[in-house]
Amino acid sequence: MTDSGKPLVREAVGVFQTEKDMQAAIDDLLSNGFNRAEISLLASTEAVEAKLGHSYKSVKALEDDPDAAITAYANIEGPGAAEGAVIGTLAYLGALAAFVPIVAGGGALAAALIALGVGGGSGATIGALLARLIEKHHADYIADELAHGGLVLWVRTWNKADEATATRILKAHSGADVHVHGLPDVDATS
Repeated sequence: MTDSGKPLVREAVGVFQTEKDMQAAIDDLLSNGFNRAEISLLASTEAVEAKLGHSYKSVKALEDDPDAAITAYANIEGPGAAEGAVIGTLAYLGALAAFVPIVAGGGALAAALIALGVGGGSGATIGALLARLIEKHHADYIADELAHGGLVLWVRTWNKADEATATRILKAHSGADVHVHGLPDVDATS
């Protein structure tokens, strides 16, 4: 409990110098019973600075700051999976958009198949461009966070056993400054 009587949220926190180490820690946390909803990352620099109302030089200052903007962990299996999903979806939609009018108009099978290929190709091209933007955005986010001192990972813990497991996992995957802290539960009613 805090001095105000609000309960504390307990979290393990660590800072990683590579995306690979952080992802390995996340995978290990998930395989040891932690839920995706219990894992948070630092939001983009723009979001953090907007929430704080000022710029920051190092993630070290944000590790224990309850006002730091965070984002939920979302497993996209890396930027390549996101690229594939975007390209595939837009290729399918482009093909479908080209195919439906010809079939509906009683067009020949050959014309319908050509339209399917052309529509799918243009949809895939648009998808590839969007996928590159996703990949660039992800790479920019990682580079920006590393320039500020590392990739911060928070893990919500519910008891001492969770705290021990989370800190062990974060340290095992090269997490730096690994520790547990308590923050006021902003969702708790007073």
